[in-house]
Amino acid sequence: MVSVAQLKDVPAQAAPRPDLAELRSRVAQIAPQIKARAHNTEKAGRVPEENITALRNIGYFDIVKPVMFGGYEHDFDVLVELNIELAKSCASTAWVGGLLAAHQWLIAGFPESAQRDVWDSNPDAVACGSYAPAAKATEVEGGYRLSGRWSFASGCDNAQWSLCAALLPSKTDSGQFAPAFLLVPASDYVIDDTWNVVGLSGTGSKTLVLDDVFVPAHRLLSFADTTSGKTPGAALYAANPAFSIPMLSNIPSCLASTAVGAAAGALEDYLAVTARRVTRGAVAGHNNRMAEFPTIQLRVAESTASVDAAREVLLRDLRDRAATIRAGNPISVEDRIVSRRGQAFSVALAIRASEALNASTGGLGLDLSNPVQRAWRDANAVGRHISMNWDAVGTMYGQLALGLTPQGQY
Repeated sequence: MVSVAQLKDVPAQAAPRPDLAELRSRVAQIAPQIKARAHNTEKAGRVPEENITALRNIGYFDIVKPVMFGGYEHDFDVLVELNIELAKSCASTAWVGGLLAAHQWLIAGFPESAQRDVWDSNPDAVACGSYAPAAKATEVEGGYRLSGRWSFASGCDNAQWSLCAALLPSKTDSGQFAPAFLLVPASDYVIDDTWNVVGLSGTGSKTLVLDDVFVPAHRLLSFADTTSGKTPGAALYAANPAFSIPMLSNIPSCLASTAVGAAAGALEDYLAVTARRVTRGAVAGHNNRMAEFPTIQLRVAESTASVDAAREVLLRDLRDRAATIRAGNPISVEDRIVSRRGQAFSVALAIRASEALNASTGGLGLDLSNPVQRAWRDANAVGRHISMNWDAVGTMYGQLALGLTPQGQY
């Protein structure tokens, strides 16, 4: 096994492709230091550079990155499984680390020239992103000009590029617009610190401000292409069909993994404390072991079952989509919506798990340094994301099952 310290000195091209077991071992090596910084990460409102460096040193940002640019080209379930483990230590770090890693796969969908813009001069470059089309781009010779504010750009302090969603004028329908991602270097925007929240506080999901920025035409990836999997990058990497999986079957799973991992970490922390805790108050009785209370036992069972089910659904769907595409079969609309259902429901289960634990931590659980209450807040924050909202995503699946046209993003 290669140690974290040794990894710093191994050239990317010489390093063998690590398997899941090796990557899991590497995450375990850095987990204690990331967990020790979790409270300060939250207070700082951003992921510290020490955490990003630790993730870079273990090859975290290479997991689903193309081999052509020094990556490992693992399937997405590998990244999601590892991100669940990372989120046990710090949900904010996992949210940012997972997204920066996932965006390597998304960048691979752009034309090769755009990928070279990102990685040729800096092989370690990563990109944050803001997915809501916040402005209309103006078409000019050779590309587009962008102005506006792009919010919720998680990890923007840690990124060298951003994926800014915008509406582009249609080439065929006058007056019509279609959404697309445009790749913008960090030198072309400023960061407005608008992030002051109660959950996922350490993600630094601030606002990017662009003022008449020119984006060359080759740094464009349309939503239509990436949500269908028919991207320029999919053609470039035709030998690996995983690059042609629809975006929304993959990327939101990385977001969901943060909630699942946060709940799993909360369960571990809860068990470590509650197994030896005795009551002190008059109502519950003095010097009674909490572990002997049936209500506590049921909360542990509910939380464990919820985390287990959430993890299995999330990974099963990712593996099913990869198996389908590798078998040479198209990923259907139903497949895509099943993925969206699993992503959102796994978050709902994670929220249920963290709530079951947090509600019985007592006065000690109110301390902001308590990892159980932080996990509870973080899991709930994941559930507020529009891609993870169970009401929105669940009804979309219900529409499909009932023979209606699904309304939503899939």
